[in-house]
Amino acid sequence: MNPDYMNEALAQARQGVALAAPNPMVGCVIVAADGAVAGRGFHTWEGVKHAEVLALEQAGPRAKGATAYVTLEPCSHTGRTGPCSDALIAAGVAKVVVASGDPNPLVSGEGIRRLRAAGIEVVGSPEHQAEAEKLNEGFYHFMRTGRPLVTLKCAVTLDGKIAAPEDNTGWITSERARAHVQDLRHATDAMITGIGTALADDPLLTDRSGLPRARPLLRVVLDSTLRLPLESKLVQSCEGDLLVAATSAASPDRRRALENKGVEVCIFDGPRGRVDIRDVVALLGQRKCLNVMIEAGSKVNWAALDSGAVDKVFLYYAPKILGGLQSLPMAGGTGKMRRVDAILLERTALHPIPPDEFAVEAYIRKDV
Repeated sequence: MNPDYMNEALAQARQGVALAAPNPMVGCVIVAADGAVAGRGFHTWEGVKHAEVLALEQAGPRAKGATAYVTLEPCSHTGRTGPCSDALIAAGVAKVVVASGDPNPLVSGEGIRRLRAAGIEVVGSPEHQAEAEKLNEGFYHFMRTGRPLVTLKCAVTLDGKIAAPEDNTGWITSERARAHVQDLRHATDAMITGIGTALADDPLLTDRSGLPRARPLLRVVLDSTLRLPLESKLVQSCEGDLLVAATSAASPDRRRALENKGVEVCIFDGPRGRVDIRDVVALLGQRKCLNVMIEAGSKVNWAALDSGAVDKVFLYYAPKILGGLQSLPMAGGTGKMRRVDAILLERTALHPIPPDEFAVEAYIRKDV
C-alpha cells in the first residue's frame, strides 16, 4: 500500500467541496497492476456518478487486478446510483484501500463485507482516517445525530471583544483572515445571523469565494417580529436563498411584504416569545443542510451556545485590544454565574494567519 495514492484520493475528494452536498465528498484513485494510476474520480451532486464509478470508467480494462484507493467506504445500497461495491466487484479489482468507514446506516460496514465476500482484499488506511473523517465531519455528524454540524464563527480582539460602544466602522481582522472566512462559508450549507446584526451591519452573508456550488448558500435571519427592512442587502439580493425565522407575533403585513420579495418566512414560537435556534437548526437538518454556520452578535452567540445548538467554534483573533466594560464580548447575555459551569471545549486547534493573527477551532464538549 502506497500512502501517496490515498493522499491523491483525498485531494480528489476535496474537489467536491460545496459540490457534493448533501452527499459526502469522496475521492478514488485506481492503481493498475503495473503500478501506474489508471483512473481518478471525485463525486459531485450534479454529476450523479460516485467517485469509484468515475475512476473505474477512466481506468477501463486496466481496473482488472488493480488496487482502488477510496476515501470513504464504497456504498452498498441503491440510491440515485447503484452500489459502488458492486461496480468494483464487476470491474475485477483485486484490492481496495479504504480511509474511513461510512456512518450511513444503509452502508456502515456492508460495503466492505460485500467486497470481501467477493474475494477482494480490503484494508484500512489508519494514518489517513482522521483526515478523511474531518473532510466529511458534517456528514458524519448528521448521520450520527440527525442534525447539522453547527459552527459558531466570530472575529474578536485579543481580549474577546467584537464591537466597540460607539463607532464600529472598519474590520476587526485583516483581509487575509476574512478570505479564510470565505473558505469556511464556501463549505457551509446555511448561515444564521440575528436581526441585530442585520440591522447594524446590513450584511450580504454570501459566499464570495468565487468557487462553484451545487446549491446556493441559504441565509437565515432570526427575526421574531420581522424587523428586517425590505431595502436591506439581504432582501434586495434574495434569489430564493433567504429564510427569515419569526414568531406568530409578527405582523402579517410584514410577512406578506417580505414574501412578495421572494423571502421565505417560517414561524417558530419558542420560549419567551422568541425564536428558538434549536428549532431552526432542526428545520435545516430536514432540508439536508449538513454544515451550518452562525455569524451573529453577542446576544445570539450566547443564546446559541447556552441552548446547546453549537457543536464547534471558529474564532478569529486580531492583535488588538478594545478593553472597557461597554465593548461587547463574543458571547453576551446572562452568561454563566459560576466558573464551574463554564462551557467546555476540546480538540482545540490553532490556525496561524500570518503575520500576526490566528484562529482557534474547537469542539463543544457534549458529555458534561
